[in-house]
Amino acid sequence: MKAGSGDQGSPPCFLRFPRPVRVVSGAEAELKCVVLGEPPPIVVWEKGGQQLAASERLSFPADGAEHGLLLSGALPTDAGVYVCRARNAAGEAYAAAAVTVLEPPAPEPEPQPAERPLPPPGSGEGAPVFLTGPCSQWVLRGAEVVLMCQVGGLPEPTLYWEKDGMALDEVWDSSHFALEPGRAAGGTGVSLALRILAARLPDSGVYVCHARNAHGHAQAGALLQVHQPPESPPEDPDETPTPVVEPLKCAPKTFWVNEGKHAKFRCYVMGKPEPEIEWHWEGRPLLPDRRRLMYRDRDGGFVLKVLYCQAKDRGLYVCAARNSAGQTLSAVQLHVKEPRLRFTRPLQDVEGREHGIVVLECKVPNSRIPTAWFREDQRLLPCRKYEQIEEGTVRRLIIHRLKADDDGVYLCEMRGRVRTVANVTVKGPILKRLPRKLDVLEGENAVLLVETREAGVEGHWSRDGEELPATCQSSCGHMHALVLPGVTREDAGEVTFNLGNSRTTTLLRVKCIKHNPPGPPVMAEMFKGQKNTVLLTWKPPEPPPETSFIYRLERQEVGSEDWIQCFSIEKAGAVEVPGDCVPAEGDYRFRICTVSEHGRSPHIVFHGSAHLVPTARLVKGLEDVQVYDGEDAIFSLDLSTIIQGIWFLNGEELKCTEPEGQVEPGALRYRMEQKGLQHRLILQTVKHQDSGALVGFSCPGVQDSAALTIQESPVHILNPQDKVSLTFTTSDRVVLTCELSRMDFPATWYKDGQKVEESESLVVKMDGRRHRLILPEANVQDSGEFECRTEGVSAFFSVTVQDPPVHIVDPQEHVFVHAITSECVMLTCVVDQEDALVRWYKDGQEVEESDFVMLENDGPHHRLVLPAAQPPDGGEFQCVAGEERAYFTVTITDVSSWIVYPSGKVYVAAVRLERVVLTCELCRPWAEVRWTKDGEEVVESPALLLQKEDTIRRLVLPAVQLEDSGEYLCEIDDESASFTVTVTEPPVRIIYPRDEVTLIAVSLECVVLMCELSQEDAPVRWYKDGLEVEESEALVLESDGPRRRLVLPAAQPEDGGEFVCDAGDDSAFFTVTVTETPVQFLMPERAPSPLCVAPGEPVVLSCELSRASAPVFWSHNGEPVQDGEGLELQAEGPRRILCIRAADPGHAGLYTCQAGAAPGSPSLSFTVQVTEPPVRVVAPEAAQTRVRSTPGGDLELVVHLSGPGAPVRWYKDGERLASQGRVQLEPAGARQVLRVRGARSGDAGEYLCDMPQDSRIFIVSVEELPPVKLISELTPLTVHEGDDATFRCEVSPPDADVTWLRNGAVVTPGPQLEMAQNGSSHTLTIRGCQLQDTGTVTARAGGTSTSARLHVRETELLFLRRLQDMRAEEGQDVCLEVETGRVGTAGAVRWMRGGEPLPLDSRLTMAQDGHIHRLSIHGVILADQGTYGCESHHDRTLARLSVRPRQLKALRPLEDVTISEGGSATFQLELSQEGVTGEWAQGGVRLQPGPKCHIHAEGHTHRLELSGLGLADSGCISFTADSLRCAARLSVREVPVTIVRGPQNLEVTEGDTATLECELSQALADVTWEKDGRELTPSPRLRLQALGTRRLLQLRRCCSSDAGTYSCAVGTTRVGPVRLTVRERAVSVLCELQSVQAREGDSARFECTVSETEITGRWELGGRPLRAGGRVRIRQEGKKHILVLSSLLAEDAGEVRFQAGPAQSLARLEVEALPLQMCRRPPREKTVLAGRRAVLEVTVSRSGSHVCWLWEGVELCPGGKYEMRSHGPTHSLVIHDVQPEDQGSYCCQAGQDSAHTQLLVEGD
Repeated sequence: MKAGSGDQGSPPCFLRFPRPVRVVSGAEAELKCVVLGEPPPIVVWEKGGQQLAASERLSFPADGAEHGLLLSGALPTDAGVYVCRARNAAGEAYAAAAVTVLEPPAPEPEPQPAERPLPPPGSGEGAPVFLTGPCSQWVLRGAEVVLMCQVGGLPEPTLYWEKDGMALDEVWDSSHFALEPGRAAGGTGVSLALRILAARLPDSGVYVCHARNAHGHAQAGALLQVHQPPESPPEDPDETPTPVVEPLKCAPKTFWVNEGKHAKFRCYVMGKPEPEIEWHWEGRPLLPDRRRLMYRDRDGGFVLKVLYCQAKDRGLYVCAARNSAGQTLSAVQLHVKEPRLRFTRPLQDVEGREHGIVVLECKVPNSRIPTAWFREDQRLLPCRKYEQIEEGTVRRLIIHRLKADDDGVYLCEMRGRVRTVANVTVKGPILKRLPRKLDVLEGENAVLLVETREAGVEGHWSRDGEELPATCQSSCGHMHALVLPGVTREDAGEVTFNLGNSRTTTLLRVKCIKHNPPGPPVMAEMFKGQKNTVLLTWKPPEPPPETSFIYRLERQEVGSEDWIQCFSIEKAGAVEVPGDCVPAEGDYRFRICTVSEHGRSPHIVFHGSAHLVPTARLVKGLEDVQVYDGEDAIFSLDLSTIIQGIWFLNGEELKCTEPEGQVEPGALRYRMEQKGLQHRLILQTVKHQDSGALVGFSCPGVQDSAALTIQESPVHILNPQDKVSLTFTTSDRVVLTCELSRMDFPATWYKDGQKVEESESLVVKMDGRRHRLILPEANVQDSGEFECRTEGVSAFFSVTVQDPPVHIVDPQEHVFVHAITSECVMLTCVVDQEDALVRWYKDGQEVEESDFVMLENDGPHHRLVLPAAQPPDGGEFQCVAGEERAYFTVTITDVSSWIVYPSGKVYVAAVRLERVVLTCELCRPWAEVRWTKDGEEVVESPALLLQKEDTIRRLVLPAVQLEDSGEYLCEIDDESASFTVTVTEPPVRIIYPRDEVTLIAVSLECVVLMCELSQEDAPVRWYKDGLEVEESEALVLESDGPRRRLVLPAAQPEDGGEFVCDAGDDSAFFTVTVTETPVQFLMPERAPSPLCVAPGEPVVLSCELSRASAPVFWSHNGEPVQDGEGLELQAEGPRRILCIRAADPGHAGLYTCQAGAAPGSPSLSFTVQVTEPPVRVVAPEAAQTRVRSTPGGDLELVVHLSGPGAPVRWYKDGERLASQGRVQLEPAGARQVLRVRGARSGDAGEYLCDMPQDSRIFIVSVEELPPVKLISELTPLTVHEGDDATFRCEVSPPDADVTWLRNGAVVTPGPQLEMAQNGSSHTLTIRGCQLQDTGTVTARAGGTSTSARLHVRETELLFLRRLQDMRAEEGQDVCLEVETGRVGTAGAVRWMRGGEPLPLDSRLTMAQDGHIHRLSIHGVILADQGTYGCESHHDRTLARLSVRPRQLKALRPLEDVTISEGGSATFQLELSQEGVTGEWAQGGVRLQPGPKCHIHAEGHTHRLELSGLGLADSGCISFTADSLRCAARLSVREVPVTIVRGPQNLEVTEGDTATLECELSQALADVTWEKDGRELTPSPRLRLQALGTRRLLQLRRCCSSDAGTYSCAVGTTRVGPVRLTVRERAVSVLCELQSVQAREGDSARFECTVSETEITGRWELGGRPLRAGGRVRIRQEGKKHILVLSSLLAEDAGEVRFQAGPAQSLARLEVEALPLQMCRRPPREKTVLAGRRAVLEVTVSRSGSHVCWLWEGVELCPGGKYEMRSHGPTHSLVIHDVQPEDQGSYCCQAGQDSAHTQLLVEGD
């Protein structure tokens, strides 16, 4: 969320709030919190509204996002609420915690022998007190345990014991428990010992001794842990054991869990004696550790929880339960599913010493994969304690300053929640630390265990810094226990176990049990008997609340929505509300509610309203007012209630209907105000004649008055208020102004305590309130302290007049001078004042004039001259003038060394085609050099350039090649500078691609990855997903010049991935994705022709796809086809088949096979037509059938057809038969009958039934039937219920008729009864026998019969699917379900709870649906919790139903709200329960109802209304109720700034100041000014000012370029443009320039006076513009413009022009040239060696002049022998290859001056 406009990051948010702390005085208190934000917030701590600062006792440690407050040596004065405030650019957040400082317990005085001992605790009348509490014990199985407690109190308390919250008689097996009452030692109390004979493992638990009497209740607890001894367990006491109730016996279940997740196994076992449980893994016993937790849940189940499962945890887990009656097992196979993306190197378990460090390290597959570190479920943020390092694929966590609480499980997680797990073991005094948090329900027992390395050590338990009582602490050997029986909300907090410098901490959280709030009062009535009083009566709620409560009475003024609390009442009855209880007169309503510690009841509103009038009292009366003439007089008084009143002035009533007015025309004006309880009368601008006026006020019950006194106002100084310090320079005009409060009041001026006197140089003026002292032209003597004094008040001015500072005009930059030995060096510095004092310094020492250093001053020119410089004369020179300095660096080079740089050998390393520059610096710019490479002189070419610049000589290789390597020399005379150049090949670079390339291809497409290198022959390596690729048929590597290719000729989806082309110094990345090709139908290529089949025939539709794995979807006439119901869908590789096993007309239609579910996917259609088949014979099936008939009987031949309507003909021995006589043809649809009555021997023969498509033959014989005989008789059968029973007998002849009877009744064939014949065998089958089918079955054939008995045995009713344990929330519907092996009759199964039949309850519903039996419980309650069973006569199944209290949920959570500044915000949420009491908080600070904060709760809805919000109110709004916490963000935006008044068009004169102004709606806003569309920024001429809501743009010294359009903008609001017009200023010349004649080297001054002051002029000399600097000085003094030219040269002569606007003035400058002189002469005599060269140098007074060289009076000419050089004023004669004949007298003539040198030559 954003706290304002713009993206400013995220506001601070508290991840962990500081917790309240209770410490003993003198101890250390620490508050900690964790706060995040972007940018990281600034955190400060406050107390009492004041920010805290660090001190000796108070510090603020910070570690990353964790911030703390550490208070050493806490004092009672340190107690209070501390606020942590976090702020950044995006917002602000708060969190608060209280620090309580307890007084240390006073030492118990030692009893004196003569005094009587104090009675022991509990001996007096009062609540029970434990004299001795039970101690925790750790014993082996079979040991005897005695838990003893002694309690005092009167009356004598009753004692009883509990185990794990249950009375001893409720414990499953408590036969070996014995209680031994007795008296406490000394007879001061009672005792009760609990003796446990032969302790068993299930006896482990928390035992609590309760003591109760009429005055109260006390309790103390202890922990008993029974361990398995190493040897075999002893026998239990003799008793009749109850066998263990086994869980479901079946094969091991399979449980899958993802790696890094938790696995939880639960085993519920019952038996007597209570069974002992052991867990095994892969046949080995399991012991609890960091990742394997073993405990018993609230429902009695035994739980094994494996945390953060890893691959090594897979295997068979067995829960083994045993008691003296036997044992049972339950097993589960755990499989751990490993992720596809795994850590390359997982974490390893580590150990570390306390206060040391440990390092956890793992490796991820790719360096770009992000990871996060966790300690169990807590995310670890980088800080000084948890240092997190990423180096490539390595991830490292360093834990500093190890503590016992750092012991635990650590995880490194990457994307997809893939984790690697390791244990960190911290070795120290504490072996087993406390859990990080412990959640306990209110009223349950809390047990905390710590194991130490050494036995018998003494540790200390504390909660929130406060020591816990010794009665709940126990120690035995290495074990230390803290038992808190029946915890309450007050027991919650941070519990710490301290052992020396080691400690371990846990957060004890107590979950509260929800209590219902009290009911409302009843029979609320209102009586209005007395005047201005109302009587309210009511009755207590029914039923009365269980806890103490009060009544809260509230009032509401009719017409208002706010209810305001009147008072609270403890007892019910009546209360009288007088008028004084209301703030103002009005009609009031009342309501009342009941309030207890569990909440409040709904409000009950009293019927009707009452009119109440408050009685006014004078709280603060009127007081006399004394003011000065012209001021306002204010009279005020405060009343006890809001009521109207009347003001009086001098006895005359002021009209209350007019809040402002006059007593009479022209008289005193007044204004009346009333704000709440305060009344004010303001008399405006009172005059002296109003003095003595009497002011009065009157209202019912109050009268008061006061007098007005007016004084003459004293004079005082309005401006200046404080002493003023001013600084001026000489000749400035000084004006000192003092403004008084009264007009024309006299004042006197003083200077340095002496009264000043007016003169021409000091003028004193008075103008109304202003008094001025003016110094027209100040000088240094005018400095001092001036005072303006009048009637005891003074204004002081401190005036300082200084000479103007000296400025150096030239040089403005550092000057570097290079010279050679004996050369004349001149340093020149020009200042702006001719008489300024200038000092010269060399290397920090002041320079003194000598023969070697000359100092010259010529007006503003100051020179330092070294006539014949030597190398020691070099250094850094400074010219100091006032506060300014000019710097000169002089370097004197000995002429014997020509090369200044480099002084040593230079090595240059370059790569091919790089630019290489070799530089050599000489001492003289005219010196010539010679460049060589490897001894050979180089030749200039495009590939090798020789450059010359002043004293610099360069050799440039624009694109260096490998063959350019070598040694280069720069030679001059006998000197040389050496450069060694080494050229190497450049590193291989990838030219293309520069960015990562993503390619998407379809399967079988050719994919080409191309990479272009900077070098053709550079080797590369190709990688895929980090592994180097190998060339194969499916992957081809190609090289073509600088191009490298990787080709996938027929890409497949598995070929996709990340490819890298590695060239050593550079890499290119390709991401290839290969998708499947679109599926196509290969066969048939087009829709086949319609397929015609007959009903009953099979149909096969087949097609072949281009991809074997492609899914297809079949449809019939647009409807999807499902496998089954005569249709079969098959897939054989790329073929897809639809089979219709037997076609019928319904199968006809259009069949479509579509490849893929996407619209537009390819499809193929088949048309199937089903035609009616020809009628055929269905029965008999045989083509020829033999039929026997008896003489005289009827012969009947029957044929069944497949359908009616077919023509049928009968034939006998080839002759067609007709229906006549004894022969009857009976067609009956599909049944055709031939009947011959009274068969004779002649009727025998061959009969044919003929049809167009089929026929049947009957061979008929007419003869007497043989007698029927039973060959085999029936056999009795016994079957199970639901099975089939088949009776079989054989008769002779085979075609004899057999009649079946059951229980004497003829059997009729049907679904359950089937009769069949196979030859002579006849069978009767009874399907699905039931119990009622038991009876006798008879077969009768002819005159014989046979019988057998059928017995049906009842089938066992077993449970196939058994009951499962269930957990439900209070109020939910629960369904318990079982499945039986067969369908049982009603009442065949029975439901139970706790071994008893279910009671009649409307919430219980039992139902049966075939094999399924269900028990439904509607709206479960806590009493429904227990063990439920379902049993039949043959089987039984049990399950545990656990009911947890209803969880509070947010049906409609809070939503973020964004409003504008000053507005209101409403937060609303809807909870799942009514009557919930919650707390609203803003930024962690609890909100209380007030004028700007309204809190409402109605039913499920809770609402918070905040009004008058400001920017600082932005933050987190939260609602907390029980364990529910909802939060939302409140963002308050600034009200948009608007421009109230914009700028106007403006016209100014050139040189004046232009001001554009606009006015905003708010003072704090930034405005942007623009000119001609471009944003303006401040400059010396442009100022942007903000004055409240006004914004000003000031342009000083306007010129024509400032004209244009201007606009201003704030946010998105813009006004303008407005136009600024700059008029040209009319300028004329008042005083013309005067021509000047001067000598060379002198200065020339030109002055011109114009008519305007603010005007800029331009100077020109000879048509060239002049600029200040060097020899040119330009300045302006008011209207006068001055040009000064220094050190004139002959070429400076010319026309001087001054132009100011349109005005101009001209003058002439004439410069008289000085004769040429020599400044430095050559030596009179110079000796050189023969064959060398000789150099003669002179320096003249003017550069560019001509000199003439002569030898023995003969003028020399330049040539091979003589070389003449000129450089500025220096001229040189170089004589090459000096020979003896060259010696003689050499002369240099410069103008009228000359210099002579005698040259001597030595040697041959």
